[in-house]
Amino acid sequence: MTAATRVQFYHNTPDRLVLACEMVGRAYASGRKVALRLPDADSARRLDRQLWTADPTAFIPHVAADSPLAAETPVVLAVAGGEAWPHTDLLFNLADDLPPGFERFRMVIEIVGQSEAEKLPARTRWTHYKKRGLALQAFDAERRVAL
Repeated sequence: MTAATRVQFYHNTPDRLVLACEMVGRAYASGRKVALRLPDADSARRLDRQLWTADPTAFIPHVAADSPLAAETPVVLAVAGGEAWPHTDLLFNLADDLPPGFERFRMVIEIVGQSEAEKLPARTRWTHYKKRGLALQAFDAERRVAL
């Protein structure tokens, strides 16, 4: 039997893409495989650029989830609705809805912004995960503390 998916919420995030880039860099450096689920193609393009330019001395190999190289690339990006994840270690969700198939992942990381438009759907996702009996942790991303 596999362990239940753990879920971490990072609330109050000033810039969701910046935090995702930072966390993905740390996850990759520690040998984790990462799936990034983004709300739209523009966000995917912006995050792709940030992964290339965030740290000039670091390289975070990443491709789109539908790339022929996705299975051998440690970081994959997909727009919500077009997910076909090649691995199931970490899932970063930046979209407003519940990621389909999230229970296959060891951990889901939800990054929530500061606006009410981002908080409301995050509350719905929190409630869904809680009803499923999953281990939930919450952090204030701006103050860098557990809630």
